[in-house]
Amino acid sequence: MAQKPSIPKGTRDFTPQEMARRNYIFDTIRSVFKLFGFQPIETPAMETLSTLMGKYGEEGDKLLFKILNSGNFFNGVDREAALEDDPARVAAKICEKGLRYDLTVPFARFVVMHRNELQMPFKRYQIQPVWRADRPQKGRYREFYQCDADVVGSDSLLNEIELIQLIDEVFARLKVNIAIKLNNRKVLAGIAEIIGAPDKLIDITVAIDKLDKIGLDAVRDELLSRGLSAESIERLIPIISIDGTIEERLERLGAELSASEVGTLGVNELREVVRGTQHLGLRALLDLDVSLARGLNYYTGTIIEVKACDVAIGSITGGGRYDNLTGVFGMPGVSGVGISFGADRIYDVLNTLNLYPENLTASTKVMFVNFGEAESAAALKIMKQMREAGISCEIYPEASKMKKQMGRADALNIPYVAIIGETELADSTVTLKDMATGTQQSLSIPEAIAHLRS
Repeated sequence: MAQKPSIPKGTRDFTPQEMARRNYIFDTIRSVFKLFGFQPIETPAMETLSTLMGKYGEEGDKLLFKILNSGNFFNGVDREAALEDDPARVAAKICEKGLRYDLTVPFARFVVMHRNELQMPFKRYQIQPVWRADRPQKGRYREFYQCDADVVGSDSLLNEIELIQLIDEVFARLKVNIAIKLNNRKVLAGIAEIIGAPDKLIDITVAIDKLDKIGLDAVRDELLSRGLSAESIERLIPIISIDGTIEERLERLGAELSASEVGTLGVNELREVVRGTQHLGLRALLDLDVSLARGLNYYTGTIIEVKACDVAIGSITGGGRYDNLTGVFGMPGVSGVGISFGADRIYDVLNTLNLYPENLTASTKVMFVNFGEAESAAALKIMKQMREAGISCEIYPEASKMKKQMGRADALNIPYVAIIGETELADSTVTLKDMATGTQQSLSIPEAIAHLRS
């Protein structure tokens, strides 16, 4: 008995109806990217592991999908020693490439390799799939699309303000109510300094980034397990728990970090971004979240995360500034800031809230009924004219019963059916049936084209 086919956990097939919905999301995001002056690029699905490793933190590196070397991947490797070794070291010996974890690190590599071809500041957008060896669960997949927009070659915080405005525009068009959360990596570095644990910045950010998922007590336990003293933790908790309006929180945060130069700089950057966005009259809720870290080591300034207000799901967009990312590829001193839309989670949000336009899945506008050889030949000529006029059309491939043919048009939500019988052949006309109203009318070919285009 043949084995039942399956797909890897954390991946999905998409039907034509689902693809129409996903393309609506991609097209909406792409149109706003273009509106804000971003240019498209693409990078390979796989990168060398030397490009990917060490850019996402310890936990991120564990989630990289590694690709076995071609041919005899054990060639030149002591197999017995390799099997006794730890998995990470074995992978390093038999894998040279990996599937990309995100689009930002490959973009940094792209900038370094193409630096002489790019006009700085360079604004790019990229819509491609990424892969993470994560545990699949609701809203979390192993293969998913990201839609990124980045600006490199500029230190100006106007870029952060523009990206927040871009986020606001995308979700306004998709009719999703969102909260845009802000923080700054310099603020987190200042907090680590103030509580006497500057060497524990990574441990602090990894732990507090889970605050909304595991709660304060669990974060406290994780911080203890990561080597922070009880005294440092007690100084940390009140800072990440600051409440009030965004202005009040900035004031209190500024006071808490006044003794830290880097922390004060982070607070001032947050103030500038908040002031700039508030003057734009955002439709989204703008919020300050001191616990927001996003768990990625390459952020150096502003951190952005977007949550849907009406659906319980993780982050649907995120990003931030990464001043030092290209430096690891031999191009120091190039600042960058970017955001990434999680298309698959946005898809789940729109499905939950049923926010798609009507007739989104109707790819064919008119279907021609097939009555036989002469009628289908005439239909093909008319369809050629219709397609030249930009009207999507098809013909039923066999001269089957009328009920069966009409059933196909109805099942596919095709709005019009075109009928060419003996009368229409003689008169050089076509009968158009409106599937929504059931009405039909006899029209000349130019009249039918004009009607369908309107």
